[in-house]
Amino acid sequence: MPLSSSRRSELRAEAHRLNPVVIIGDKGLTDEVVAEIDRSLKAHELIKVRAASDDRKARAQWLAQICDRLEAEPVQEIGKVFVIYRENPPETEAPRSRQRPTTSDERMASAREKQKAKDEKKRRDKEAEEVRLKRTARPRSRTPSPLPESGPPRRRPRTSR
Repeated sequence: MPLSSSRRSELRAEAHRLNPVVIIGDKGLTDEVVAEIDRSLKAHELIKVRAASDDRKARAQWLAQICDRLEAEPVQEIGKVFVIYRENPPETEAPRSRQRPTTSDERMASAREKQKAKDEKKRRDKEAEEVRLKRTARPRSRTPSPLPESGPPRRRPRTSR
């Protein structure tokens, strides 16, 4: 299904910050280049491809071939740079392994174990904090130190304008 103009506009704005991830070299559109574009589309959905050819017709054909072979949509073609989009299929959730249902007693025991682990961690953290506080070189005074006798700092004279 072709992209709507509003979606194409959103993708162009999103692609503005991207750098080309695949470069079509002097050999043209080879199977290896198409495979690399396919891998990049699987990873990113929206990519930029740079073509090294100066031939406009060849570049237009390459873009059409890429989109046909990979079932992708052309978003934009500016000079030698193509912007290509292919939506990744939604991932299906893996089937969950069958677990036996837990009873309320087992849940309560599990909750108690978790609470014990939290309490133990709090106790260890508190002990570590006490040790850290005891290691200070000297205790700090709570009274502020007196100001130096030199007086307040001198201000620079204002200049007239």
